[in-house]
Amino acid sequence: MKKSLTWIAAAALAFTAGVAQADRLDDIRKNGVLRVAAFDSNPPFGFVDASSKKIEGLDVDFAQALADKLGVKLQIVPTNPANRIPLLVSNKVDLVVANFTITEERAKQIDFSIPYFASGQQFIIKKGTALNQPDDLNKLRVGVDKGTVNEGVIRDKYPGATVVAYDDTPFAFVALRNGNVHAITQDGPKLIGLLANVPDKDNYVIPPFTVSDDLIGIGIPKGEAALKKAVDDTLVELENSGKAGQIYNAWFGPDTKTPLTRLYKIGHGKIEGQ
Repeated sequence: MKKSLTWIAAAALAFTAGVAQADRLDDIRKNGVLRVAAFDSNPPFGFVDASSKKIEGLDVDFAQALADKLGVKLQIVPTNPANRIPLLVSNKVDLVVANFTITEERAKQIDFSIPYFASGQQFIIKKGTALNQPDDLNKLRVGVDKGTVNEGVIRDKYPGATVVAYDDTPFAFVALRNGNVHAITQDGPKLIGLLANVPDKDNYVIPPFTVSDDLIGIGIPKGEAALKKAVDDTLVELENSGKAGQIYNAWFGPDTKTPLTRLYKIGHGKIEGQ
């Protein structure tokens, strides 16, 4: 009986150790699916293509490259800025690839990959609006995406601004068009992508300044070291192989509707001379 109990205890210990060693990366490979949260209405990072009816964009291309590297299928789960962390911490997705700015506050809840993109916070205004320098924001009503770093920057740095929060950038743009706000704010690339798809884009302008420079990373569940390493290693490989540059040029290259010079290389930082 004593031997039996000893064997059972040893088996239980071995099982517990096996469970402890199991991680999200193992689960992804076992299930054959990588679940990724991405935007569905924020071009060119993530949006529903009118022809294919599928979510496409720069972030989706990076997500697909990650899935290919892991040898699994990609499942895109649509999200908005406010839902990114809740989807991740509730285990509804494995990663968040959605123009996700790396911050200390967010890093308390989730982990981030190394940066794969960099951008600056800018603004869209109607032509003729008096927004020539950052301090002018203190006199304006500014539309922001609820729960984003961009919202925090305006509230913290420009206390005179009247901040109006919306669920997503397209809703904020409608408010701008209707005159409910004087300006809306987001990362510069996202604003350029939005303007490229509106019929009255000639009525608007993006002032030539930024109020913050942001590094964008992939959201990863807290403590998943193996998954983080796999993501980081893949991102570096994509840069070194030239694939990351190809993805960038597909959405921001000179022949696109949203031409924007690439200012950041994965694993290298800001491109010299820019």
